[in-house]
Amino acid sequence: MSGFKNPVSLPVAVGFMLVGVPYSISLAAQWLYGWPNKPGYKKYMEALKPRRIYCLTRAVLETLKYLQYGRLYFQWKSWYKNDKNRKHYEKGITFGRRSNKLDLYHPPNKGRSEEVASPLVVFIFGGAWGSGDRSIYCLLARQMAEELNATVLCPDYCTYPKGNVLGMVQDIADCLVWAQENGGKFNFDKDNVVLIGHSAGAHLCALATLFLIDAREELFIEVSKQRDVMLAIRGVIGLSGVYNIMDHYEHEQKRAVEFVSTMHKAMNGVENFPYYSPTHLLKELSQDKLNKVPPFALLHGTSDIIVPVESSTKFSELLTSLSIKVSLYLLPKVDHTEIVTDIMASDRRFYSPIYSCIKQEYRRLSGSC
Repeated sequence: MSGFKNPVSLPVAVGFMLVGVPYSISLAAQWLYGWPNKPGYKKYMEALKPRRIYCLTRAVLETLKYLQYGRLYFQWKSWYKNDKNRKHYEKGITFGRRSNKLDLYHPPNKGRSEEVASPLVVFIFGGAWGSGDRSIYCLLARQMAEELNATVLCPDYCTYPKGNVLGMVQDIADCLVWAQENGGKFNFDKDNVVLIGHSAGAHLCALATLFLIDAREELFIEVSKQRDVMLAIRGVIGLSGVYNIMDHYEHEQKRAVEFVSTMHKAMNGVENFPYYSPTHLLKELSQDKLNKVPPFALLHGTSDIIVPVESSTKFSELLTSLSIKVSLYLLPKVDHTEIVTDIMASDRRFYSPIYSCIKQEYRRLSGSC
């Protein structure tokens, strides 16, 4: 009897591994985050297609590599909760129309006599427009303040489903207005601001900058304030950013994550992709407004599978064609996560090469020595 069971159990086990596990993983992901809902789709039939099952399972399994950041997770958790570190930053400052919070990190020269106002960096974190929290980036902001000798702001913003992309841009604009009003209080130069963003955060930095240049009414900020904020922005540094939403949606389709992704939901649907794409907005600006676009520096890892390197190379080509100053750095072997986690601690593998690029561009943009 046992000789009969063994030959049967092996095919069953193999079948379960090759079929049962992928279907279970992908169906669970779609049940939690969203079923295919494109017009004309029968969502369950589409959800069960072998290609979607395979690609989505692969994408889910790829997230397991984040377990390697367990040690870093406990490092930032511990650092942020330790009151002894409060000398380095001001925690939980309220700003903007939605009473969001920001943390302000002091430059290393704070407390010296005859102190000169420091330049300002505003760091916007990523998270696919649907997740993220300023506390996660405390180590990054602290290191950035040290490396760049600057005051660093790290604000929260209304991620989906609490808000859409327009709300996120409004929150970033509100943070910049707050900076204009509080430079003297915290001794930073309100007229020397560089935006740095990662992934969706890089997209939001670019989008907020272009909305301000265009003096958009939907920001609900006085035109004079928008002008002052725009004049203060010396440049934008994008880390593995998304700059063409339709291109990125097509990339998500290839990975079969377009319906579990937050992106199209945060954009209020595919029909709004051009409106929220920096590439599209640049093509729509008049020459007078194009002349006001600040320089960009784009960094992207060549091993990035979440946001392909073409996102930055194509954006760089567009900026160049429009005579907008841009620098492009392609970082070998760096992936989508490492470009931000590896600048959180000096012992990380890519800390030095990434900061070498950021510092070079930051000094050029801000006029720092």
